Amino acid sequence: VIVVVAVIGANDGTETTDYLIPYGVLKRSGVADVVALGTRAGPMTMMPSLTIVPEATTAQFAQRYPDGADYVIVPALHDPTDPAVSDFIRRQAALGATIVSICDGTLVMANAGLLDGHRATGHWFQIDSVAKAHPTMRRVRDRRYVADRGIVTTTGVSASVPVSLALVEAIAGRDRAAALAKEIGVRGWGAEHDSGAFHLIRDDVWMILGNLFVGLFDHETVAVRVKEGADVIAAAFMADSYGRTFRTRVVVPGSGPIRTAEGLAIVPDAGGATADIALDLPVSQAARALDIAIAGIRARYGEATAAFVRVQLEDRGHTTGG
Repeated sequence: VIVVVAVIGANDGTETTDYLIPYGVLKRSGVADVVALGTRAGPMTMMPSLTIVPEATTAQFAQRYPDGADYVIVPALHDPTDPAVSDFIRRQAALGATIVSICDGTLVMANAGLLDGHRATGHWFQIDSVAKAHPTMRRVRDRRYVADRGIVTTTGVSASVPVSLALVEAIAGRDRAAALAKEIGVRGWGAEHDSGAFHLIRDDVWMILGNLFVGLFDHETVAVRVKEGADVIAAAFMADSYGRTFRTRVVVPGSGPIRTAEGLAIVPDAGGATADIALDLPVSQAARALDIAIAGIRARYGEATAAFVRVQLEDRGHTTGG
């Protein structure tokens, strides 16, 4: 029996890592038929950076898989009320799919009515407001991911790797998940999490304002050099991390679509040839790109900026260090 995983995003704005990390981990695992979906044909603009070309539309997926997916991955969206995404995930849930939100994909799930009456978690910045707006949802603290009757929710961006490995384990067993974790450079994928460790402090606010001000006069362009056959996990972590500094514009240089090792097309951006910084991706253990990016951000923009990027990602020094 072939397990089918659909990763759904909106073409007008989908969070980079929420979408690409589960796609990359599950695709690399080889344990499922994984399909990157958009709500319509054409490129997908990711937040805070990267542009990709989804492999199919939701309509094409419905034709190809009339019985639906086994799992649907829901990332954060620019518009968490997007009706096309809401309709798709409700339909897939009705067909029996397990719906998995990453980070603020919780907002998408909540707006679609899928969290009512369920235990759930979410990104530290939004989960209190989600719980207030949906009083029958029961918030679970200190868990990186929570599964409850066909609904799985996660904390911040960095939870995308552990929950993806947990799905690999659910599909193909612990040995396959452990081998994959070692291959991509991850220590483990447990659900343990310290919810109280992530919050804004006054210094963060001043740092943001300072970076925004400096960025008006000294905005840097960061070129992430994604080569043909590159690992999409590494590309996503590198681009997403630098895109959260409030000091940079992240671009992928190139003259035409770049095909990743997983087969996904990344669309190059203008400006790569005149970038202030050029970054290469690690050639092995792709998840290490997050640690490499944080170290590079610290060296160039200081500890406060690096710490704030980690707070946004809910990362404590390693891909699974939440």
